[in-house]
Amino acid sequence: MNKRVFLIVLDSFGIGDMPDAHKFGDEGSNTLAAIAKSSKFNIPTLQQMGMFNIDKVTCGQKTESPTACYARLQEASNGKDTTIGHWEIAGVESANALPVYPNGFPKEVIEAFESKTGRKVICNKPYSGTEVLEDYGEEHLKTGALIVYTSADSVFQIAANESIVPVATLYEYCQIARDMLVGKHGVGRVIARPFIGDKKGNFKRTTNRHDYSLKPPAKTLLDYLKAAGKDVIGVGKIYDIFDGEGITEKIKTTGNHHGMEVTKELAQRSFEGLAFVNLVDFDMVYGHRNDVDGYANAATEFDVQLKELLPLLQPKDMLIITADHGCDPATPSTDHSRECVPLLIYGDNFKKGVNLGTRCSFANIAATVADYLQVKAEICGTSLLPEILK
Repeated sequence: MNKRVFLIVLDSFGIGDMPDAHKFGDEGSNTLAAIAKSSKFNIPTLQQMGMFNIDKVTCGQKTESPTACYARLQEASNGKDTTIGHWEIAGVESANALPVYPNGFPKEVIEAFESKTGRKVICNKPYSGTEVLEDYGEEHLKTGALIVYTSADSVFQIAANESIVPVATLYEYCQIARDMLVGKHGVGRVIARPFIGDKKGNFKRTTNRHDYSLKPPAKTLLDYLKAAGKDVIGVGKIYDIFDGEGITEKIKTTGNHHGMEVTKELAQRSFEGLAFVNLVDFDMVYGHRNDVDGYANAATEFDVQLKELLPLLQPKDMLIITADHGCDPATPSTDHSRECVPLLIYGDNFKKGVNLGTRCSFANIAATVADYLQVKAEICGTSLLPEILK
């Protein structure tokens, strides 16, 4: 029977501020504690696995006999964004944070982009993706100028109406931006944001979004698994985050529910290697919009699907549940938060109820996966396998 690893990232599911959170303006942030206060929150499966037994988790009720091994992970990299968090999960720590632009992009960047695309730029500020269309959509329709905006994340986003700029052309513009934005302006992602509508009030983003990510600065776990002949299945935005590096199969999803349905289907399929799953709704739909009840309900819905997934796992399967950063929906900020993340490791081959304590570096996940799949990988992190394998 093949060894399979299901690595599920609950995007932004932090469990309490890091010791250096004050440097990021995130002291006191605690995504899990915030949503646990909601009447929509109910996660009995995660509770039984040991979510509330993790070090310094003070909300929820501990279970006497956790079914998983559990730990609190601190981020070693200097950042709190999706890209750096996933790179570290995959074994690459980043000393430098990716650049952000709270005042918009520098004049020289915008002028160079305008020159290369032949189109003017409007906005150039941090903005909500829906509000920017309301404020600049009509001007874009009249002038054909590209709506360029950023956020608290390291992103260069380009919005254009599909009737003015064909999707394929917008993708070309994004590739131009991606090729430009390197070095000190090497943002984590350039994002195409196509939309439709003919006037303010009926603008709507389409599903033709496409991310152009910065390539990881070194080989990740995914590269080593692929080189060893293992399957590396990217579910959700994993392919985009790693710019396709190390991925052998890409499966697009429409949200958390679909992502878990895909995961359950994969559990019933034969493969050998890693299924790397990102559930983005926690972050994109609820965390950034400060929707506490929505986030709590998403956790509840995930827990239901997780319960359905567990009986589908095979004896040699390893299930890992973690996160890439926080995004406390109860704080005034709509930005990511510098938080520790949970680690739950479950499967027939592993001990139950092992408290792995607090570990520095999400890269311990990559080292553990490589060790379990018996693939030599020159990555950061320390394997936890000796402590949890039966």
